[in-house]
Amino acid sequence: MRSNRAKVRAGMSMAATLPMLAGALALGIPAAHAADNPGRDLLAGTKPAWATAKADKGATADASQVTARVYLAGRDAAGLAEYAKAVSDPTSASYGQYLSAHQAQVQFGATKAQVAAVRAWLTAAGLKVTGVTPHYLTVSGDVAAAEKAFGTQLHNYAKGSKTYRAPAKTASAPDSLNGAVLTVTGLDNAPHVARHSDQLPSPAAVFKNSGPFSSYYGSNTASTLPDAYGGKVPYAVQGYTGKQLRAAYGAGSYTGKGVRVAITDAYASPTIAYDAATYASKHGDAAYTSSQLRQVLPKKYTNTEACDASGWYGEETLDVEAVHAVAPAANITYVGAASCGDDDLLDSLGKVVDKHLADIVTNSWGDIEANQTPDLAAAYDQVFQLGAVQGIGFYFSSGDNGDEVANTGTKQVDTPANSAWVTAVGGTSLAVGKGDKYLWETGWGTEKALLSADGKSWTGFPGAFTSGAGGGTSKTVAEPFYQKGVVPNALATANNAAGNRVVPDIAAIADPNTGFKVGQTQTFPDGSEKYSEYRIGGTSLASPVIAAVQALAQQARGGKAIGFANPSIYAKYGTKAYHDVTDNPTGSGLAVARVDYANSFDASEGLLTSVRTLGADSSLKAVKGYDDVTGVGTPANGYVESYTRH
Repeated sequence: MRSNRAKVRAGMSMAATLPMLAGALALGIPAAHAADNPGRDLLAGTKPAWATAKADKGATADASQVTARVYLAGRDAAGLAEYAKAVSDPTSASYGQYLSAHQAQVQFGATKAQVAAVRAWLTAAGLKVTGVTPHYLTVSGDVAAAEKAFGTQLHNYAKGSKTYRAPAKTASAPDSLNGAVLTVTGLDNAPHVARHSDQLPSPAAVFKNSGPFSSYYGSNTASTLPDAYGGKVPYAVQGYTGKQLRAAYGAGSYTGKGVRVAITDAYASPTIAYDAATYASKHGDAAYTSSQLRQVLPKKYTNTEACDASGWYGEETLDVEAVHAVAPAANITYVGAASCGDDDLLDSLGKVVDKHLADIVTNSWGDIEANQTPDLAAAYDQVFQLGAVQGIGFYFSSGDNGDEVANTGTKQVDTPANSAWVTAVGGTSLAVGKGDKYLWETGWGTEKALLSADGKSWTGFPGAFTSGAGGGTSKTVAEPFYQKGVVPNALATANNAAGNRVVPDIAAIADPNTGFKVGQTQTFPDGSEKYSEYRIGGTSLASPVIAAVQALAQQARGGKAIGFANPSIYAKYGTKAYHDVTDNPTGSGLAVARVDYANSFDASEGLLTSVRTLGADSSLKAVKGYDDVTGVGTPANGYVESYTRH
């Protein structure tokens, strides 16, 4: 998620109040029998919260068509979770004893008998099985067949100004399947707006930064602008490069050689090879070898307009260039989803796991927790656990809207970063000084005040909150074992006395005001498409930076996969491996001055001058010790080397 240009996945149902997911690291949803339908097992979370009696517009026509996915639970869901925990925990005798992709499928995947039984049930109800993968069966048919299969009527419901189909009660499966079905998606059709397009649009409209800039933090003081916090402030940096980030996070001589990093996003930039090579050449990064950057893409793309496909090009570009800048010898595989919908993003994650395309996977996308439902959480967690048993670790940006109150009116975290099976990456404002010296970091949280008309003051200083690292306490995910004893009790129990998952786990540079310079082909006002560079941030930057640091750490331990990293990350808490980030590292308020083009391209329509306060992340606070802005902190000089002792 990038500041001001965040991308979220679509196709998720709104849920005002979600049940706690059982077990600190349990898979999926506890089986429950349908009291009003004997012989059936409920598939929890399949009836969306917006499908209320008040919103009910009546039954969906029997002849209407339904396309759905029936996810398979596998042969040993509880065993999968237990094994994933054991191989990820440095204190376990099984630590690091990973399985191959084939072994994981044989030990935990669905059996042929389970697949056959599920297929027989679906076809007997009148549905057509149109595809089978190791994770799910796709089916299509009319509403009458779907109702018969899943034991619920489908009705039309008002949702906002539109009407969508949804189950009238929680869907179920025959208990004779013995729990072979994990969940089903697609019975409700909100908010999918399918567009059948096999072609991607041109690059997005150009975005450029105006000067003046600092080349490193504090190098150029805004001497003619008003004071802030008792003195003059520096101009924002033009954009840090790999050399500065490697110095800040203790890369040393490590390059990520021999380590595979995967990136998942939606769609694919048609100019990524040229852009990445050009950027590396301009900024002193190692040139890509012939096979170092590759893409795994779907056969066709959908929902290109609803998902703003061209807006995702910059996301891929940022992720690729950030990983290469920090870990210049790591191999990068970009796995593009056919759309920004959950089903397609799950397919991309599944490709990484089923083919073990990488040991480290960075994912700069997400949505608010209120939009996550238990059925989708179960499908995601199953993929994450199958990855963990193979030594694959998933890293997710924690969000760019702080506590989400300004964005949604409700204090909440983002998902999938809230999963207990991923590493949630928070964000900081980073000060790198002369000679690439690390100076300090604050939690990323920005307040903005514009220059007054007479140029003598900042209007309404410090101004309103604009963006900041996502974080806080989950309402749905129980506290995982690795956070106990580290996360303060006040945070863990903020929503439940039994304790919940707190986000994030670790952090890195995210503030666009102290951001990273990227290079991308963009569409200029005259219609031409040209390479240009700009400064950008967001936890979409933090996630690939941490993934790259993990690649360095994996190289440091001789190439042995780190896998699901959270138990190791928390085991290092309180050591010199981390910068303990706070909102007030210098003892006084911190801010930078920034000048922007009013039209985002050139000065023809004027300039906008503002002061951006640092370390003001909504209600979230970066304090000594663990906090819900930066987690355990950011990697320090001792972090990469600490993995040589595992």
